[in-house]
Amino acid sequence: MKIALFNTKMYDKQFFDIAIANTDHTIEYFEVSLNSATAKLTPGYDAVCVFVNDYLQADTLEQLAKHGIRLILLRCAGFNNVDIEKAHTLGIRIYRVPAYSPQAVAEHAVALLLTLNRKTHKAFNRVREHNFSLERLTGFDVYKKTIGIVGTGQIGIAFSKIMKGFGCNVLAYDIVQSQEALSQGVQYVDFDTLLAQSDIISLHCPLNHATKHMLNMTQFEKMKQGVMIINTSRGGLIHTIDAIQALKTGKIGYLGIDVYEQEEHLFFKDLSESIVADDVIARLMTFPNVLITAHQGFFTNEALEQIAQTTIQNIDLYISNTHTENEVI
Repeated sequence: MKIALFNTKMYDKQFFDIAIANTDHTIEYFEVSLNSATAKLTPGYDAVCVFVNDYLQADTLEQLAKHGIRLILLRCAGFNNVDIEKAHTLGIRIYRVPAYSPQAVAEHAVALLLTLNRKTHKAFNRVREHNFSLERLTGFDVYKKTIGIVGTGQIGIAFSKIMKGFGCNVLAYDIVQSQEALSQGVQYVDFDTLLAQSDIISLHCPLNHATKHMLNMTQFEKMKQGVMIINTSRGGLIHTIDAIQALKTGKIGYLGIDVYEQEEHLFFKDLSESIVADDVIARLMTFPNVLITAHQGFFTNEALEQIAQTTIQNIDLYISNTHTENEVI
């Protein structure tokens, strides 16, 4: 099968070249994102492979179908960037990578938590300037704090294991309770109880109509004063403008995000010599208690290897018409 892989970075090519080495498949790499303007590049290919910030809406999908594309390979877990219903109407099947090193994202969530708390990023910069003062670097013991986890899929469970290791009390909210989480001693509560009792809230759930802006001003008002919020899932889970207001009042004491609602215009690009026109993220970056990373939670050797291998396996599953949970139905 001939695949057009869009939004290619050097690390994508490195791992996909290895994954297809002993197969009959071929990949052509495109640095551009796949959208209605770049879909013209797809004639002659059997499938397209895209990432989280490639938005495949009706107009793009219609062009893909016209060019004979019948398979979309998502090298990510989420699929909110694709009009699934339209794709199915056009006879296009969609496969994803539902789990790639859950530990990678969970560990990054913990890294955000600890960095915000102990201010190691600020200490690093201070020491480089020969400022060895400890003023304004005070943190708190994570031990015995109450952690609220929203979403107990594989990443949420991996995160809960780590926080249990810190000696934390772990609460969780999910529409389906995980037996594995329960066996760890995680206590399931309703959403409002989790918001009210948690010192630290970490989001580990997909973005859909039910979860969009699940954290907004109404929910912030139910939280403890000075709460820490971590989001390594999807930017749209948080109403960013409301979060800015909650930061101003001190309701949110710490905010660590690896995702941002409008990240497709920013993340995975070097804009260091450009003017960033996004006033919302510019405002967020003015807060000393906000830490932003550019969707790097997944970014480990193990995860990149698994993404590439699973994506190639998905091609074989499609060809053999084998049922798999990797297909988005």
